[in-house]
Amino acid sequence: TIEYPNAIRDEVTGRWISKAEVAEVPFVAFRSRKIAERVEGRLVVRRIPDLNPKQVEQPTLFDSYRHHAFFTTTDKQTMGTVEADKTHRGHAIIEQVHADLKAGPLAHLPSGVFTANSAWLVLAVIAFNLTRAAGLIADRGGRLARATTATIRRTLISVPARLARTARRIILHLPDAWPWQTAFDRLFTATHAPPPPAAAS
Repeated sequence: TIEYPNAIRDEVTGRWISKAEVAEVPFVAFRSRKIAERVEGRLVVRRIPDLNPKQVEQPTLFDSYRHHAFFTTTDKQTMGTVEADKTHRGHAIIEQVHADLKAGPLAHLPSGVFTANSAWLVLAVIAFNLTRAAGLIADRGGRLARATTATIRRTLISVPARLARTARRIILHLPDAWPWQTAFDRLFTATHAPPPPAAAS
């Protein structure tokens, strides 16, 4: 049994899970190739109870599980089964971040100048973090909280609107029947809240 210190979101079911089970067996990858090309390692399998099983006419005799397997060559003495699963899950999360960045600002790299690449990378990561924070504030626990930065930019940042000035005030006219109005209002209120009252001295 593996218990996660903080619940993790299961993207398939949309539920939060805090417990799973892992097991492993010795495994030889590329067994059909020459002996020199075969790779010995461990096949680790995580199973999670299927909380949203498909509706069937006759219920199953045993509980339904979903399985996720991965292969590692790390020695078992160095990293046990549970630790290997935690490490693999961490890699899976960071790979999603890498894919998001590569589909956005990092698609313009590399430049011929190292310092330019370094500055671009710093700015890209800052923009990524701010955009994801905006999605989390705007739609906590909803779709935007786990959306890619491209989706957040399309729904909350690149908004077709019209500015109007009247009585020394600026009015922002947003689209009618806009599906992201509630999320935008929540984000705007959170980022433009009045400052806290000054403490009495």
